Amino acid sequence: MNYREQALTVDCNGGVLVAIATIPEIPRTTTGLLVVVGGPQYRVGSHRQFVLLCRALAKQGIPCMRFDYRGMGDATGEQRSFESIDTDVRAAANSFFESLPELDRLVLWGLCDGASAACFYAATDERIAGLVLLNPWVRTEAGEARTYVKHYYLRRLVDREFWKKLMGGGIAIGNSFTGLLRALRLAGAPRPAESPEGNHDLPTRMAMCLEAAALPTLFVLSGNDYVAREFEDVCRDNGTWSKLIANSDVERLESVDHTFSRAEWRDAVARLTADWLLHIGSANRVD
Repeated sequence: MNYREQALTVDCNGGVLVAIATIPEIPRTTTGLLVVVGGPQYRVGSHRQFVLLCRALAKQGIPCMRFDYRGMGDATGEQRSFESIDTDVRAAANSFFESLPELDRLVLWGLCDGASAACFYAATDERIAGLVLLNPWVRTEAGEARTYVKHYYLRRLVDREFWKKLMGGGIAIGNSFTGLLRALRLAGAPRPAESPEGNHDLPTRMAMCLEAAALPTLFVLSGNDYVAREFEDVCRDNGTWSKLIANSDVERLESVDHTFSRAEWRDAVARLTADWLLHIGSANRVD
């Protein structure tokens, strides 16, 4: 299917965002896809993933938009964290609806801390129909340490190549031992207790927002990625996340890295996204 790309500038609290809408010639659905970019990143994406994703989906009749939030890419303004871009996401969503009036709902799509930002925003906008979250960023210092102890250091202890390098002097044992001790110390730190004042850690705040949104969600997790491993560990240990993941669609792509650097991996993500969006948007199909 043919499509067109339209460059847009979006006013956002005195700043200017830059967006690209990818519009199919004959839309198959009135549910669009809005790519929420993580940082430091901009609307093209690693390995041009966001460009290729939007074009692949547009060929299947799905309208898409990707944008730079303030402080990133070609947008103006001061750089900000993924926890502070709700205003930018809303401005981009408003512009998407204005540029394509037949739209009535949006699915948010985000990778890493773009996925985290999508979690924070979803419950604030009734026009959001669902989320596609890839390798969500739930990083805490202790969580990172537990992930490396479990998935890196323990694996190395049973790795024959590691011992060959160690015995041959190919590994700086002092640095490795220091790193292991630090990871063990951090991994053993108590998890932060929830407080009535709302001083929750990042994973808990994300889960609370996603639970409040109560929207269909697709998780796409890479098999060769410590960010994804930390997220899965959080899902096992956190009751709210356990329920959320149990009630969501989950796709695990084995051997795939964090940024889906190979063409076949990016193509797989595009297929999963299109199939899932067209399924949840079946009530809004126009074909």
